[in-house]
Order: sequence, then C-alpha cells, then structure tokens
Amino acid sequence: MHSLKIILSKFKYFSVAWIFASLNFIIGTWVLYIPHVKEKLQLNDSEIGIALFCFALGILLFLPFVPFITKKVGLGRYSLIGVILFATSFIFPLLAPTYILLCVSLFVAGIFVGSTDVAMNALVSNIEKKDSQNFMSAAHGFFSLGGAIGATLGSFLLAVFTKPAYHMLFIVLFVIITNSILAKNYYKVVEETVSKEKKEYDFNALKPLFIIAFIAFVIMSSEGAIEHWSGLYLKEVVGVVEQNRIGFGFIFFSVMMTFGRFFADRISEKIGSLKIIFYGCIIASIGYACILISVFEITLVGFGIVGLGLSVIIPELFRVAGKTTGVKASVGISFVSGIGFIGFLLGPVLLGYISHTFSLKLSFLFLLSLTVFVFLALLMKFNQKIIRK
Repeated sequence: MHSLKIILSKFKYFSVAWIFASLNFIIGTWVLYIPHVKEKLQLNDSEIGIALFCFALGILLFLPFVPFITKKVGLGRYSLIGVILFATSFIFPLLAPTYILLCVSLFVAGIFVGSTDVAMNALVSNIEKKDSQNFMSAAHGFFSLGGAIGATLGSFLLAVFTKPAYHMLFIVLFVIITNSILAKNYYKVVEETVSKEKKEYDFNALKPLFIIAFIAFVIMSSEGAIEHWSGLYLKEVVGVVEQNRIGFGFIFFSVMMTFGRFFADRISEKIGSLKIIFYGCIIASIGYACILISVFEITLVGFGIVGLGLSVIIPELFRVAGKTTGVKASVGISFVSGIGFIGFLLGPVLLGYISHTFSLKLSFLFLLSLTVFVFLALLMKFNQKIIRK
C-alpha cells in the first residue's frame, strides 16, 4: 500500500499512473464489443483469433522503433502523444465494415498500444530513479483498475449509446481530455543519457531464468486470453443473454487483480517471492475450476479468483529475475518480460484456434491445465527454496 500512497500523494506520480489506467480503460471498453463485432461481421472463433493476432503483430513489429521515437520526440511528450493516438485508434475496429478492415484497424491499434506501453513504463522507471521512489507495481495496479472501471462503466453505458462507436468515442474523449490536463506533470521528462558499453550476453547465466520465463509466458497468456475471451465465454458457454452483463467476468477479474497488486508487496516481504508465486498458481487453478462449472454466479467468482491468483505472480517473477546470480537485473527482467509479453499477445490467438477447432470451454480447460503444469514445475524446481523461505 505504500506505493499506492506515493501515487496518490502527488499529481506528478498520479498523472503517470493514469496513463496505465487509461490504456486498459480503453481496452476494457473494447472487450465489451468483441461479441458484437463477431456477430456483425459473422466471424467464427478462428477468425476472431486471427484478428487479435493482427493486433499483436502491430505491437511486435513496431516495438524496435519505440526507443528511437521516444529519444527524438521526448519520453514525456510521446507518452501523451501515444495515449491520444492509441485511444483514437480503437474507434475504427468498431466501425470496420469488413473483416479485412477489422484486421487492419486492429493492427494499427496494436502499433499505438505497444509504443505507449513501452513509453509509460520507461517514464515510470525514469521518475523512480530521479526521485528515488518505487511505484512501478502500483502503477500496474492502476492498469488493472482501468480495465475494471472501463468494463464496469461500459456495462452501464451499453444501454445509453445506440451504437458502439458512440460509446467508444465518449470514452476516448474522456481519456484524451484527462491525460492532456495531467500531462503537464511529465511532459518535459526526457530519458537519461547512458554510456554505450558493449557487453555480450552470457546465455549460460540465463539458463536459470528459462523456467521463470516459461511461467511468465503462461501467466501472461492467461491474462491476455481472459481479457479478450471472457465476454464470449459468458455469452456462448454460460449463456448470458443480457448485453450489459457480458463484461462482468472481466470486471471481476480486473477488480481482484487490482486488489492483489496493491497488497502483494507486503505479503511478499513476509513469505518470499517463490512462495507467493506458488500460492498464486494454486489460487488461479481454483478459479479456473469455478469458471468451468459454467454457472453464471460461480463463473464470475471464478474470474475474480483467477485475477487474484495471477495478480501476484508477474511482479514476483520480475523480482526473482532481477536477483538471479550472475545476471544483471536489467538483463534478467528484460528476458523474462519479453517472453511473457509474447505470451500475452499469443494467448488470445491460441484460444481462438482451440475454440474454433474444439470448443471455447475446452480453451479455458487448457488454461487450467497450463496453470497446473506451472504449479507442478514450481513444486519440482523450487520445492526446497519455497520451504526455506
């Protein structure tokens, strides 16, 4: 909670955290309308998966150019520009009259999502170093909070707006206006100049991180999958008819993930990183079991339990990666986060193919199986360390 107090104590910190919230505020609204887009364009689950892959492709292809752009434009300045471009870009997938244009619009949205994500994380890192404050974890908590607010507010606004694009436009204007007002607190921030030192990566030293990177891949795959497929699961498997209830699964997931991330640091101090990852997997597995029961109330509780379980894992994985012997903290965290980010992008795509080939319920059974596999891998790999901690 200390990091949350830091963010709420000064507009300088809150304004940056609000970028995180804004990112998922828009995405939380978008996921409400994935079933609508599917019906409008008469798509199957596989085609939805391909469209989401175009979104992921836009992120991946543009990432190498982000450091160059932020250096030329300015880190703080591009963070604001990125929010504006990213928010605006999400109007077009809802207006796309054809499947091809849907894929193109999601590809463009992916470009701005990826670039904004890199910029806002770098902005937090820069401010943390300059002010000797740690609030990265709480900033990510605001990301989860934004998704919860976007989906919750959106569920009520579904009955207000006659067209999805009008709803999204309303949210986009809110995001742009609020971020434009708050941007004065970080707009002039630029990246620190670092000396260019040639240093080869020792891949042998990275071997201990492979299991950590695999866990990050699985956990972030689950995060991405639930974000994009929870609404369809409630509609097609659970049988939810009311449009304004389709986003409830994502709401429960995001609220509990926010709660977990705001309190996890204190728990980690008491029981250690490995133990909290271990217990997080157990909690998430219980949540998936509840989701698979496919009764509306139990499924919602399941999404919340999964959110609570997953919330504590990724920050702790980064913490473990940063403490690995023989590996620089920046290298270890970059390696694990890079693999995990790939999982976040490919998870929704993979679920689309499984759902199309078999069923959507089997897709969530697959997520449960992966989580149990991670639990067993931790049990075998880190059993002695967990007991000691």
